[in-house]
Amino acid sequence: MLERDVVSWNSVIGVFSVHERNQDALEMFRLMTDGGVKPNSVTFSSMLPVLVELKLFDSGMEIHGCSLRFGLESDIFVANALIDMYAKSGRSLQASNVFNQIGEKNIVSWNAMVANFAQNRLELAAVDLVRQMQADGEIPNSVTFTNVLPACARIGFLRPGKEIHARAIRTGSSVDLFVSNALTDMYAKCGCLNLARRVFKISLRDEVSYNILIIGYSQTTDCSESLSLFLEMGIKGMKLDVVSYMGVISACANLAALKQGKEVHGLAVRKHLHTHLFIANALLDFYIKCGRIDLAGKVFRQIASRDTASWNSMILGYGMLGELTIAINLFEAMKEDGVEYDSVEEGKKYFEHMQVQNIKPTQMHYACMVDLLGRAGLIEEAVKLIESLPIEPDTNVWGALLGACRIHGNIELAHWAAEHLFKLKPQHSGYYSVLSNMYAEAGKWDEANQVRKLMKSRGAKKNPGCSWVQIDNQVHAFVAGERMMNVDSSLLCADP
Repeated sequence: MLERDVVSWNSVIGVFSVHERNQDALEMFRLMTDGGVKPNSVTFSSMLPVLVELKLFDSGMEIHGCSLRFGLESDIFVANALIDMYAKSGRSLQASNVFNQIGEKNIVSWNAMVANFAQNRLELAAVDLVRQMQADGEIPNSVTFTNVLPACARIGFLRPGKEIHARAIRTGSSVDLFVSNALTDMYAKCGCLNLARRVFKISLRDEVSYNILIIGYSQTTDCSESLSLFLEMGIKGMKLDVVSYMGVISACANLAALKQGKEVHGLAVRKHLHTHLFIANALLDFYIKCGRIDLAGKVFRQIASRDTASWNSMILGYGMLGELTIAINLFEAMKEDGVEYDSVEEGKKYFEHMQVQNIKPTQMHYACMVDLLGRAGLIEEAVKLIESLPIEPDTNVWGALLGACRIHGNIELAHWAAEHLFKLKPQHSGYYSVLSNMYAEAGKWDEANQVRKLMKSRGAKKNPGCSWVQIDNQVHAFVAGERMMNVDSSLLCADP
């Protein structure tokens, strides 16, 4: 073209942007401005997403300045693109300023701001904004719901999540796959897997839908549901990805279902997914929980780039077996490997080393030290540590002391620890049970009955015990005498 106007340049910038050739789009923009062609609102609204993809947020702020000089900041398309750019760069306040200056906001403006709050961990603000947009007469759509529901999920905001669900049903958005997945995820993360399953059953489903429930069930006593859903995905020909494997391996770990877990491991090897760090770490946790530290060691040695979780699993595994020398050697090897270590320190040496290095201990570090001293029989030393803490001990610290007292039969200190635990978590039945059983074992039946009465008066209920028995290719789950579910592991061998 011998002559190019702003429309010509915008067209080619737009084409490169749509096809994700962001560097080319940026080069065209530079050539355009160097050639003396004045950009317009279309140019700016096309270039801002390009700069977001390239993470050139400072350049995005320069575009904002240009739009102000050219009097285009009030253009709805430019404003919406600026909100999105500031939100994705973590500048929530600047996004809010742009939003508040828009004269007539459209649904895109509202959705961009909801996404801004949700992405920047301002969950309550995201929920309130959805309410405000409705009060201002704007009807939320599927994009609104898929932005705000993850915010509800992150903070366990069940009641507002239900309100949003009801609104989605009234607007007809609940049939949208992304909305139904967001609803399923919200209910699962709020601990309402029964509601998550209901949404799942009546909605369109894809791999994400299954993965949400596989992960959700893997963290409950209904772990066998994860295996069933994993099998169902394979039977339906769906792609089993990293999330699918992580969830089902975690379920096998909690079930201690060694045979099924090994078969899942074999399937991951055939799909060349076993080398993925997240899956490898899940396998480490699985084999350690099943008591197969030897197999965990094989997986560990095959991990090309180990992270903190990889080392932690192995150190914890050997520590649980009482192989403290191996655990300490692993910790030293971890430091030599340049991996940043956290609360896996074993022994006073490492605890003191933290203080020398000015690493501030957390509640979990103190709990680990109390547990370490208590298991070694140094209960008085553990008590001195608790009394000298610079922070108020939490349930992890007191629980570690109570556990140590249980091992060594120190009823007096157990009573002291339990009193603190009763104040911190008055409805946690486990603490009452431990103290009551200790009194009973010592023949102090009156004290044991008093603890039981206290437990009952405070409404603390013991969760029913759940056990799993593996017979041939099936895992049988039992809860309080009730037979639950059988999972046929032979299907795991089938290549989906």
